[in-house]
Amino acid sequence: MKASIERKPLRPASTQAHVGREPAPESEPMFDLIELFFFAYRDFVGDADRLLENYQFGRAHHRVLHFVYRRPGLAIAALLDILKITKQSLNRVLKQLLDAGFVEAREGATDRRQRLLFPTAKGARLAQELAALQSERFRRVFGELPPEARETTVDFLLAMVNAPDREKVRAHLPPRRRRRQLTEDDAA
Repeated sequence: MKASIERKPLRPASTQAHVGREPAPESEPMFDLIELFFFAYRDFVGDADRLLENYQFGRAHHRVLHFVYRRPGLAIAALLDILKITKQSLNRVLKQLLDAGFVEAREGATDRRQRLLFPTAKGARLAQELAALQSERFRRVFGELPPEARETTVDFLLAMVNAPDREKVRAHLPPRRRRRQLTEDDAA
């Protein structure tokens, strides 16, 4: 074995030149925000993950159950569009939710080939429990921040959504969130 082992730098070579000085804001990665977003997301979904483990469900089950609960009668095609996944990706998760009695599929009133998804009473209870856990985290955090933090957070998260999808997402926000945006748009 070699007496001296070559040490690799802790930072990628592209950032070595900036050690000890402020990075150029336009060209350097925003590692602080990237990492904070990772950690915040990890902890935000972690609360729900622990509850979902009791049912042998994961995050994919949570996402499906959330949107089916929030939009009863949601067509499978619309769910695929919301989640930006393929039908093949959805099949296993949806089958488990259907078989376990958390979601039910009904045929469409005008198109019998269409499958509309509804939460069962059991599914609604779980969706509410998951939302309560995550809402409690938000309440705790917003309790530590200035009063305008919630609206600023809504603006930030909406801006993080790809521009072509923003209006669709905004349309599903509760009325007071939509109203605020309409008022600002009218003032411009």
